[in-house]
Amino acid sequence: MSAEVERTPDGRYIVVNGCKWRASDPNIPENLVAELVSELMATIRAVGDARRSGHDPTIASARRRVSDAKHALGERGPAWWNQLDLPQ
Repeated sequence: MSAEVERTPDGRYIVVNGCKWRASDPNIPENLVAELVSELMATIRAVGDARRSGHDPTIASARRRVSDAKHALGERGPAWWNQLDLPQ
């Protein structure tokens, strides 16, 4: 059940409950996006588990994994649309 996501006209952001969030890089192959999203969801669950356990080092590690997955998807770090004109 995949609902359509509202995007800004330039495609750089998605809109969720009126808030803009950076969209994933559309140039990432679909199979890699699926892998990265799966990892992101697992790491988000790991953050929740770590918070419930109250173990600070585990929380920090899980948050780093979330950040790594978001960077890989292009949702954090250098804006993917600025990378479009770079020589390959």
